[in-house]
Amino acid sequence: MKVMVKLSRIYTRTGDAGQTRLSDGSKARKTDARVAAYGATDEANSAIGVALALPDVPADVAEVLTFIQNEMFDVGADLSNPVVSNPKWEPLRIIQESIDRLERWCDQFAADLPALKSFVLPGGTPLAAQLHVVRTLVRRAERSAWEAVEAYGLEDGDFEPSGGINPLAVRYLNRLSDLAFILARYANHAAGQAELSWVSGGERHPSA
Repeated sequence: MKVMVKLSRIYTRTGDAGQTRLSDGSKARKTDARVAAYGATDEANSAIGVALALPDVPADVAEVLTFIQNEMFDVGADLSNPVVSNPKWEPLRIIQESIDRLERWCDQFAADLPALKSFVLPGGTPLAAQLHVVRTLVRRAERSAWEAVEAYGLEDGDFEPSGGINPLAVRYLNRLSDLAFILARYANHAAGQAELSWVSGGERHPSA
């Protein structure tokens, strides 16, 4: 089913008192852990947009990132919609299939990469460097999501309190950060760019 969204006005003035509305229409403080989680998800998604705007993005990477941008919007919608029993409308939720897809992409893009012999430093091509930014921002979104879990609990009851956050939305962010790391390595490899490897303190010898 195709969903049409019509936004007739961008500003609403509801945030002037430090509040916002969640996806179910309820009010929350802008400092609420749930709001922080979906805000951090939006920030990470914007970083993906920067990656896609760079020149010479490989077609297979662009296709994956474009798909993920849409799913990250779903993650944000999921985090902004409290889990309740018998909701009035069926909420948009991340499902296991989305996580399975990320794991398949991890395997696909990592298949021909050289084995890691040290930690990888962010850098290389502009695309690889930006994908490392994506990786770190997704990790921050995941941490924010866990703070929301601490406040509202997981839907599956594995965390106290119980109920408010879909665990699959948090798991999606975890897998996406892994994929962003792999894609950064893949971007350097595809461009023939050597990876930047971490050198331990005892082995670093500055020229000056």
